[in-house]
Amino acid sequence: MIKSMTGFGRCENHQGDRKFTVEMKSVNHRYFDSNIKMPKKLSIFESGIRNLLKEYIQRGKVDIFITYEDLTEANVSLKYNENIAAEYVKYYKQISEKFGLENDVRVSTIGKSPEVFTMEEQPVDEQEIWAVLEAALRGACTQFVESRIREGENLKLDLLEKLDVMLKNVDAVERRSPEIIAAYRSRLTEKVKELLGETQIEESRIATEVILYADKICTDEETVRLRSHIESMREALQSGGSIGRKLDFIAQEMNREANTILSKANDLETSNLAIDLKTEIEKVREQIQNIE
Repeated sequence: MIKSMTGFGRCENHQGDRKFTVEMKSVNHRYFDSNIKMPKKLSIFESGIRNLLKEYIQRGKVDIFITYEDLTEANVSLKYNENIAAEYVKYYKQISEKFGLENDVRVSTIGKSPEVFTMEEQPVDEQEIWAVLEAALRGACTQFVESRIREGENLKLDLLEKLDVMLKNVDAVERRSPEIIAAYRSRLTEKVKELLGETQIEESRIATEVILYADKICTDEETVRLRSHIESMREALQSGGSIGRKLDFIAQEMNREANTILSKANDLETSNLAIDLKTEIEKVREQIQNIE
């Protein structure tokens, strides 16, 4: 099976008081590139997330969005800083004595002073969090890969149809070649008769000229190679895997052969067939850009 480079996956994992939601989508890219957006507190897992993604993705630009909800009630605690409170009491007393003011400081006053009471998050079990996050990631990746496979199958069918069209054009070029040579021989013979009249010319001279012309316009090597490239691409599509780069290389070679056929063409029909070949090859190359 082959995979498209475009896909989408989503998974929500809720275990205990922790809930992770992972969404991911991708577009075409020459290599694998990932962009992860997640809460800062999860940054310690970034390396693990990237390694996990590589198990599922070889090529494509992937955007991953991770949201995290911690519903644990006891995940923070109140911390009392006695030293800071003592400093406040000391300085309030100094102010009272210095300026002859009543020291009306209450406990509530000290408690509202900065840094006397602070909220502190409790240490968390990283392995426990990773277990929940990993399950959400793998669920999203599985759905993501499935969507890529579905799209990949559609691309495969479309490419196979285009290869069939190309093969018909190659057949037509091969059929046309002997017709061109026969027509040239006929025109050459008529021209010689027109110029020489009743004077006889050796048939071997005409045959030699025809052979030279046939060698000049011969596209046998190009059509044989084109057939080979078409078959190679068909086999690659059937075998599946990460074949995008391989298919792109084969398409380049196809285009080279089609260009040579067009440059050798000394016939309108052959020229049109070569142009049709180049058009189909370009369509194939465009589709290949979507394959992982």
